[in-house]
Amino acid sequence: MSEGAFRVMLRMQINPGMEQGFEKTWLGIGDVITGHPANIGQWLMKSAEEEGIYYIVSDWVDEPLFRQFETSDEHLEHRKKLHPYRSGGSMTTMTVVAHLTGRAVEVAAG
Repeated sequence: MSEGAFRVMLRMQINPGMEQGFEKTWLGIGDVITGHPANIGQWLMKSAEEEGIYYIVSDWVDEPLFRQFETSDEHLEHRKKLHPYRSGGSMTTMTVVAHLTGRAVEVAAG
């Protein structure tokens, strides 16, 4: 991940009992995001502390290209498929200032 990338973090509250369906749907439609030429990658994380809370992080080449995607028909369709699972959420955006590679990555690389 290079410095200067634009990062988006979503916090999603999932309706009780719908977590597995949400995860399956997210995985099934994830290529809408990762297939975009400006997308660097995305991650789905489940809170270890709060029941029904998920975080989605996606990295983009830059903010203008993310904003262009954010208003696209593809993204609006993507959101419609996830919306039934949600009871709330928020979005935070940021620019990556620096990235330090951890020792475990260096050891694994050999």
